[in-house]
Amino acid sequence: MAKAIMIQGTMSNAGKSLLVAGLCRIFKQDGYRVAPFKSQNMALNSFITEEGLEMGRAQVMQAEAAGIKPSVYMNPILLKPTNDIGSQVIVNGEVIGNMSARDYFAYKKKLIPDILHAYHKLEQDYYSVVIEGAGSPAEINLKTEDIVNMGMAKMADAPVLLVGDIDRGGVFAQLVGTIMLLEEDERQRMKGLIINKFRGDKTILDPGIEMLEKRCGIPVVGVTPYLPIELEDEDSLSERFEKKREVDRIDIAVIRVPRISNFTDFNPFESMKGVSLRYVHGVSELKDPDMIILPGTKNTMEDLLWMRQNGLEAAVLKAAAAGKVIFGVCGGYQMLGKTLKDPYRVEAGGEVDGMGLLPMDTVFAMDKTRTRVSGKFQKLEGTLCELSGVELEGYEIHMGSSKLEEGGKELTIIEDRNTASSKKAEGAQRGNVYGSYVHGIFDHEAVAKGIVTAIGKRKGLDVREITGMDFAVFKEKQYEYLAQEMRKHLDMKAIYRILNQKE
Repeated sequence: MAKAIMIQGTMSNAGKSLLVAGLCRIFKQDGYRVAPFKSQNMALNSFITEEGLEMGRAQVMQAEAAGIKPSVYMNPILLKPTNDIGSQVIVNGEVIGNMSARDYFAYKKKLIPDILHAYHKLEQDYYSVVIEGAGSPAEINLKTEDIVNMGMAKMADAPVLLVGDIDRGGVFAQLVGTIMLLEEDERQRMKGLIINKFRGDKTILDPGIEMLEKRCGIPVVGVTPYLPIELEDEDSLSERFEKKREVDRIDIAVIRVPRISNFTDFNPFESMKGVSLRYVHGVSELKDPDMIILPGTKNTMEDLLWMRQNGLEAAVLKAAAAGKVIFGVCGGYQMLGKTLKDPYRVEAGGEVDGMGLLPMDTVFAMDKTRTRVSGKFQKLEGTLCELSGVELEGYEIHMGSSKLEEGGKELTIIEDRNTASSKKAEGAQRGNVYGSYVHGIFDHEAVAKGIVTAIGKRKGLDVREITGMDFAVFKEKQYEYLAQEMRKHLDMKAIYRILNQKE
């Protein structure tokens, strides 16, 4: 059976996901077959596996670090918030329905057999499993029904490393306070402490570390630095949203709607020379971008109404009239059409007018489309005409279907990899407005580079210096860098002793 080790945090966004990814890459480098695992994930960033099943992107990223294919066994439960008090509940990659927070809290222990089945499957296939917790293990109101922190550690009989985020301040109180709030048997599982996101001279921390170890009776196994890593984030707590990026020669603005999902779609633009990718939340932040992207969202109609109320819809319409490139992905694509209808109350119910920039109508359905696709762009008009015929691949996750008016022009032609269906036309285009259901549509180097080059040429820029990248190769370099830095700052001998349960 696989040897387990678990990473828990003192809070959300303490850096658990990246530390799990780094350990997965280190164990892989050392010759071990390793898999990540998180029993329950709450995130709007999701992914479709080769089997057509849905899981959280954090475990996809960690699987890539481990050098293995993503599997829903790595994330058996995914919660996708639909509003402030409810979520869509996905078990083993399939939607089982929407639940309020209270209803799910009462229901979730029924999912323990699914969690154990998934975990035991990984146990049988891998030498080690690196488990990620969620939030904090010391949430007193949640502990009795816990299935993701200490509850999971007990199910897997896993030793635990506790991570605190020093960048936010108060890391010693975070770590000591968390340990104090644990039950005695839970404290016995805590085998190491990690101080994460440190900037500066580590020797200044030494007196605090000494006191921390005395107070907790647990060794500090690492002080990891704040790393400039560009990897996919778990959820909308992503620090990339808070970056204040200056406008570069080619400026791309992503509308940060309240329920933004799959914002990792736009990561390929972030590291391109001469390109600024900015997430904007209001009209004053929008400025005068060359391209506006409407992202995916878990609640298309409400986020469209949010844009309508705060003036961002009017700003997008004005930009479209001025000939700027507008690109909608999934929910953002649906917003660009003429109408959105929700007869089955998949979202809030009812009907709203869309932006009217694309000649199509959307109807939300009870069944969820989940599939991986590959294909190419059709003959395009407008600024992005040079993308005509360029290949693409990605995946679809949506609960609506959109129908073009007669005479409307599709954007892509794709083949569904999860069924035996033939190729089909998908998306829509009109002038400089484009829309598609395909997540990951910008991941191919030729697509992202083609868009930036086309916009640059329109502006009269010398685009020879603009470089695209193979995003898969870029991520592989990031995993290697992450492992290299973690080896420098973690006591890997101690972590291997913990993994092997040697006292």
